[in-house]
Amino acid sequence: MTTGLRPAEPTPALDASGALKVVAEGVPSSVRPDPLAGDGRRPVAWLHIVAPGRGVTPSVRSWCQCGRDLFAAGQARALALIDDHVQHRILCPLLVSQEGKAA
Repeated sequence: MTTGLRPAEPTPALDASGALKVVAEGVPSSVRPDPLAGDGRRPVAWLHIVAPGRGVTPSVRSWCQCGRDLFAAGQARALALIDDHVQHRILCPLLVSQEGKAA
């Protein structure tokens, strides 16, 4: 015994040539590029500096998608980690440009 209820199904519509309609009229059927795709660049390495003011210890965190995750507190150590982060950005295999290298 059936209840007469069933899920709605779209009815295929034929156009003048007898072919099935794929989309409603006026709707573009081509795939458009994603407007938010960007230019291919993406963040890989970050440096977060907290320097709240006099009498408070500054801190720095340096991390990268390659697995680097370092933290330093205190003015001397924070400055050293900032310099180290700059060096890491030069040497990191995820950030080094592959142009001009032999394949």
